[in-house]
Amino acid sequence: MLRIAVLVSGGGTNLQAIIDRIEDGTIRNTEIAMVISNNKNAKALERAAKHHIPAQCISPKDFENRDKFNKVLLDTLLDLKVDLIVLAGFMVVIPPEMIRSFRNRIINIHPSLIPSFCGTGYYGLHVHEAALARGVKVSGATVHFVDEGTDTGPIILQKAVEVKTGDTPEVLQRRIMEEAEWKIMPKAIDLIAAGCVKVVDGHVIIEEETA
Repeated sequence: MLRIAVLVSGGGTNLQAIIDRIEDGTIRNTEIAMVISNNKNAKALERAAKHHIPAQCISPKDFENRDKFNKVLLDTLLDLKVDLIVLAGFMVVIPPEMIRSFRNRIINIHPSLIPSFCGTGYYGLHVHEAALARGVKVSGATVHFVDEGTDTGPIILQKAVEVKTGDTPEVLQRRIMEEAEWKIMPKAIDLIAAGCVKVVDGHVIIEEETA
């Protein structure tokens, strides 16, 4: 059984997609050990409670400095003995000591086709505003492992989504969530749970299931 912790900051739509796919069996052999938010008012915490999933708020605002927050966050995850950390709209910089402790065991969803529209400053609607300003015809989403850079970790899955004439950032954001994010994040978790994902020389290799 793959034990995962899902880290969130806001509405938790990707969290809901993960919960739904676990409940319907699309994501196999996986349980959510904890949902953690840095925002006590995040709707994601309500989603967790509705499905009887343990959840808590760990916010940098509740600590006198970032080092203490980083330590509590890492200690909490280590105590949970999770196999995988899933960043589902977590708007906090991941501490380097957490990346070291969970090397190739932290995944993130980014709302573009990396390496386009990614890196520092590219989050939320900013990503879609930049894509529309550039006039791209195709955007999408990427699931990747987290390393010390910003959106630079090994890519696991990507899915393209058409950009349509008249799209606003909000409309494009919603289409990418529905057509890409909510599909490839659950798929990535299922592949990891099945032992099909390997990182070799900084690149992801997806192997066929043996069973």
